[in-house]
This record gives sequence, C-alpha cells and structure tokens, in this order.
Amino acid sequence: MNHVPTRARRAGAALAAVLTWAGLLAGAAGCSSDGISKGIGEAFGKPRSPEDVIHITPDDTAKGVRPRQPLTVRVPGGRLESVKVVKSQDAQESPVSGRISDDGLSWKPDDPRLALAAKYTVDAVALDGHGRRSARHTTFTTEVPDERFIGYVTPENRSTVGTGMIVSLEFNREIENRAAVERSIRVAASPAVEIRPHWFGKDRVDFRPETYWKPGTKVTVDLRLRDVEAAPGVYGLQSKTFAFTVGRSQVSLVDARAHTMQVRRDGALLATVPITAGAPRTTTYNGKMVVTEMLEVTRMNSRTVGFGGEYNIPDVPHAMRLTDSGTFLHGNYWAPDAFGHTNVSHGCVGLRDVKGGGSDTPAGWFFDRSLVGDVVEVVHSNDKQVAADNGLGGWNMNWKEWKAGFRR
Repeated sequence: MNHVPTRARRAGAALAAVLTWAGLLAGAAGCSSDGISKGIGEAFGKPRSPEDVIHITPDDTAKGVRPRQPLTVRVPGGRLESVKVVKSQDAQESPVSGRISDDGLSWKPDDPRLALAAKYTVDAVALDGHGRRSARHTTFTTEVPDERFIGYVTPENRSTVGTGMIVSLEFNREIENRAAVERSIRVAASPAVEIRPHWFGKDRVDFRPETYWKPGTKVTVDLRLRDVEAAPGVYGLQSKTFAFTVGRSQVSLVDARAHTMQVRRDGALLATVPITAGAPRTTTYNGKMVVTEMLEVTRMNSRTVGFGGEYNIPDVPHAMRLTDSGTFLHGNYWAPDAFGHTNVSHGCVGLRDVKGGGSDTPAGWFFDRSLVGDVVEVVHSNDKQVAADNGLGGWNMNWKEWKAGFRR
C-alpha cells in the first residue's frame, strides 16, 4: 500500500474541485473557450464586457452615418453614470448636449439630428445592478453629402448702410423645404424691432422691418444653414454670423414730371437737384428703390438690358444701381441741356456730370453723400411700380402682404 502524504492528498482534492467547477461552468457556457472565461468571470464577481453592459448606436467605427440616424446610449440594467459626446467638425470640437433619462437606462442628445461631415466620440460610464462600473469609448463618422447649398448675402459684413437696406439671401439651388431654411436664419436688431421674412420664388428670401430702419441700429444675421436639408439630398454648408450698422437716414424723391430730385437727410431737405428720367418710350419705374451698388465709373451697354444697340457708353460716372434689371442713378455728361427740363434716358435717372466724373457736379455731390442702402423713390412717371423682387424693392409691398411670407 502506497502512502500518500496528507499535504499531497489535500492538493489533489483541491485540484479536482477546481477542475470539476470549471467543467460545470464549461457545460453551462456551451463548451467554448470564450464561454468558459466569461462564466468564470461571472462566477468570481467580475463584470461583463463593456459591449454587453453599454449599448451605443451608431456602432463603433461606423462610417457614412446619415443625419437622421438616432444617437443613443442604453443599458439593460443598472444605470448610466455619465455620458460625454464630442463632435469634431471643420477642425473644431464642441460638446453635444443631452440628458440621461429619469430611470438612468438611456441617454439621448437634445438635438436628434447629427451633423454632416463630422466625427463623433462617445464616452459612457455605467453601473450594473451590483454596483460594478463599466466604461465604453466609441467613435463614428457621419455622411458627407454630394450636394450642398449656400446663400449669397446682402449686405456685406461690418458695413454701414442706408436706412432702406433689406437683408437678402439668394441661394445657389432651389429651396423646397423653405420652412426649415427659414428657421435656420435669424435676423435681430438693436434696438429691437419686428423683422419678418418674405420669399420670392424658391431661391430667394428677404428680411425687413415694417418701416425703414432707425439710424444707429445694429443688425445681426445668424446663419445656421449647415446640415439643413433644403431639398432631398441637398444640405446647407454655412454656419456664420455677420452684422451691419444702419447709418444716417437719406431718402431721395425723384419727380419724373418735374425733373427734380429732393434729397432729405434725417427728414430735413438737404437739396433739390435737377434730373433727367426715362424718355416717353423708355420710362423709369415708379416706386421705392434701394441703392445696392456704387461704382465710380462703369460701362453701360443697351444690349445687356434688353435693348438694341442704342448706346454703349464705356465711362458712365458716379453710377448707383437701383434695380437688378438695370435701373441706375448716374452721372450724365452727354445730354447737358436735359437736366431739369426733359426726360431723355432709357429708364435711368441722370444727374449732371462731366466726363470722368467731377466732385463738384450734382452727380459727384450726391455720390459722395450716398450709401448702399439709401432709398430713391420715383413718382409721376408713366410706368408701372417696380417689382418687389427687382433689386431690393420690398418696400413697395405693404406690411400685411410682406408678412404673408411668399410670392410665387
């Protein structure tokens, strides 16, 4: 009979117990090595893998995630302790705000839409039912759309403008979801005044108050168009803020029948200037027009505005654009006897000037005292009223019609 030392018998018994326990665990786990390790871990109080405890969508390392796909963090039991989500876009990082549900089982962002062309990083910490902590780190990237839209904005950032300026955005693509785009544009003034938008077709929206701006008003335009879906598959690109200041008030009244222009500064008459307006067969529009462009000298060719070859003047001085269709208020040196007496132009308003432009002429005097955004109103012309979308002609619409919001 062989004698086995007591110490050896105890060691063998312990080894047998461990092997038996491992075998039971292996049977319960399906006989895979992963199952064995997992079973042993659970048996000895170790937490499950973070992927089993914390469920995050979109999946880790997912690419091309669409903006409407939900971002969620969930746990099947226990509670979420903390969730931190960071968005990286255009080389800038920003936190994504959200909240953990009252029961602690889920987290959702405040804004359900994901940004386009962005990388998201999610860090979540959770406690299971036994108070054991798990942490998970995931990343995913969102879709970069093939088609984008932008808005070309008037006026320029940091400019000082006249009291009649209208904020106008012209888009490079037709906007089908006008409501979404409109919500993403905010125009505010200090001192505060009601400002409302009006759409002209599908590619332009203008903003204005009920009456001309008060001098000194600061206007801020906040564009939050980035990732806004304007049409199926077409998303905005811009996220920017710009501002402008309203200078003094200057409103000039052109009387086509009397051949005069009264220039009023802050309500007071500054000067009465002789003019020439549109000839009987090429009359000037009636109505309120806004200076949108000021050129020391420019070429004017009749063929570019729908006429034949009636004129092609290479050096028109002191030219101020009033409409998109080609109406200008400009210096005129080729009809010296017309001012204050007769209308000879092809629809523009002319002021006496000299070739090359003179600072001491009526045209030079007016040009030097004008701003983009000043108002020029024409009356007593044998023509129709200028269209509201021809240049910044929106002041010709009454407030009720403007607030209706859309003109086809």
